Amino acid sequence: MHSAIKDRDYGVNPFIVIWEVTRACALKCLHCRAEAQYKPDPRQLSFEEGKRLIDDIAMMDNPLFVFTGGDPLMRPDLFELARYAIDVKKLSVSMTPSATPKVTRKAIQQAKDVGLSRWAFSLDGSSAEIHDHFRGTKGSYALTMNGIQYLQELQIPIQVNTTVSNYNLHDLVKISEKVKEMGAVLWSVFFLVPTGRGMEKDMITPQQHEDVMKWLCQVQQRMPYGVKATEAPHYRRVFVQEKLRQGEQGTAEAGIKRADLLGRAHKGVNDGDGFVFISHTGDVYPSGFLPVRCGNVREQPLTDIYRHSPIMKELRDRSLLKGKCGVCEFKALCGGSRARAYAVTHDYLESDPYCSYVPKRLSSI
Repeated sequence: MHSAIKDRDYGVNPFIVIWEVTRACALKCLHCRAEAQYKPDPRQLSFEEGKRLIDDIAMMDNPLFVFTGGDPLMRPDLFELARYAIDVKKLSVSMTPSATPKVTRKAIQQAKDVGLSRWAFSLDGSSAEIHDHFRGTKGSYALTMNGIQYLQELQIPIQVNTTVSNYNLHDLVKISEKVKEMGAVLWSVFFLVPTGRGMEKDMITPQQHEDVMKWLCQVQQRMPYGVKATEAPHYRRVFVQEKLRQGEQGTAEAGIKRADLLGRAHKGVNDGDGFVFISHTGDVYPSGFLPVRCGNVREQPLTDIYRHSPIMKELRDRSLLKGKCGVCEFKALCGGSRARAYAVTHDYLESDPYCSYVPKRLSSI
């Protein structure tokens, strides 16, 4: 069994590490967390610095490791870095490139030859009209479909990422069908956090969050692929409640255990709690959506920053949560999106303002 799936202490080792290998990208997505630019930042980590970072990551009990951007394919040494991580350090590596002309059959063949475990594409609309508007680039949908076809031909496992917003809420059912047609192994559904280019006006309402999550529980049961929610830890709470509401045999604890498996982790992952993000310049954040700097890998090892940063330690202490998250009976399972709390209230320990659930302790008052 991969070490990332067995029981691990998130205070010591994360479940997943994301490295933004470059900010460069040819797209101009409406919600872009990175506010990507057309050319690489000259300050981005060098090849040797990247190798040192990979050395550090391997020392954290081999977490899942993802190359992201910008567009990772804009980095000429990408496959050399991947080869070092996979062959030398025995890490499980996946990648989330942008759908641009750089996604050629040759590039995907290179990824397969290197041993990338999974390739994730973003699909934010079931049609070119919706997807291209969201991506800010005409032709992006066609390039995504081409890339998916190459992955199918080369038998590389496909992950589809979708960001839920007011732009595509009406299209989610059709997107879910499209994900099935593609033969994807996982649909990773991101709930928009207003950071980078993402705007608060683009976010769906708290009740719509709840409704989409209830629907995702049905998708999870009905579809051949797995479903994972990102920046929506309350999906675990909704999953448990839906199972209990359906009268499924077993206790709430059994439901909670099953919910945790939705994220392919043995327990829920949250910003800074099982999750860590390294920017193109080496700055370390609890996640890409929570822009609170915890250190820089040029100045100290990632292991030290993740384990000992006061911000990371606060995020892992659920007793510090404020507002209704602090009194919620599901806080150990959920904990709310710390990134969304920060984006809206400027306090990463505040309640997730887009969760509609009223804890029992408050509803009885």
